[in-house]
This record gives sequence, structure tokens and C-alpha cells, in this order.
Amino acid sequence: MGKIKTFLIVVMAVISANTIAYAQNNKMQKKVLITYFSATGTTAQAAKRIANVTGGDLYAITPVESYTGADLDWQDKQSRSSVEMNDPKSRPAIKGTKENIADYDVIFIGYPIWWDLAPRVINTFIESHDLKGKIVIPFATSGGSTLAGSATALKKSYPSLNWKEGRLLNRADEKTIRTWIEKLGF
Repeated sequence: MGKIKTFLIVVMAVISANTIAYAQNNKMQKKVLITYFSATGTTAQAAKRIANVTGGDLYAITPVESYTGADLDWQDKQSRSSVEMNDPKSRPAIKGTKENIADYDVIFIGYPIWWDLAPRVINTFIESHDLKGKIVIPFATSGGSTLAGSATALKKSYPSLNWKEGRLLNRADEKTIRTWIEKLGF
């Protein structure tokens, strides 16, 4: 009975060690930052799922002035979001910058899609940080748009950045996100 007990303990230890090694190997080997702007919490949830899959750090892009429900009323041409999105030069102020951004290899940038574009606060973030030499991956959430228009506009505005294929993550679970990230080669 003692040999069987010892054998089972050894088998359990080997399984545990292999499970830990598998989990560590399936996290990105590069230092990852998941930045995101979320007006209603939807994009924040997608960012958290990416962090769970990659083991990356989360950083919320926070505007100095929070958006209210009235600010987000896309049907009101005088709402804050409408005014900002109709002005390509608009750069809403953000609370600080991400320290030590140079330490990261991969930067995910998440946002809700407004008017088929990234909100202008994303431009503020990109222009406030040196992302050259980083792998930059957009992700978004949307009630009706695809990622294509916003990703194309970002790539056109910041052609010197190393953009990779982004993804719309409406209701995406961790398995879907893992598949996307593996497809990117990470």
C-alpha cells in the first residue's frame, strides 16, 4: 500500500508541474500592456479577458472629464462625443500617461467604436506615448460597426507604428481571444 501511495504522490506532482509549465508557456513571452478606453464598461470587460489570456498589465485610458450619458448621445449633434468626432483635431485630455511604457513589447489598444472610428481620446493616448518599436494591436467593441474603418484610420494616422491585425471583441470569450492571439503568432 505504501508503494501505491508514493506512486500516486509522484504522479500528482508530475501532473501539477506539467500543468504549471503549460500555463506559463501559454502566456505571451513578451511584456504586454492592454490599454483601453471604456465609456460604459463594455470595452473594459474585453480588456480584462485579453489580460487573462496574455498575462499582460491593464491600463485604463481615463479622460480628465468623464463622459456622461448625455455626452454619448450620438443622435445629438451637439453632444460632446459628436462634437469631438466631427473634429479630427480634437484631443480630449487624459489623466496622466502610462509610466514605463518603454518596458512593454506589445501594446493592445482598446476602444468602443464611435462613428466608425476610435474615439479621439485614443489619439490623445497614442500621441502622448512613444510606441515606436512596439507591436500595436487594436481591439474594439461596437453596437453595429466592424473594426475595419477604425483600424484603417489609426494605421493611416500613425503609419510608423507596427500595427498587427486587430479584432472586434463583442461578447468574445477567453477561448475566442486565445485563438485570435495565437493566430497573431504569440
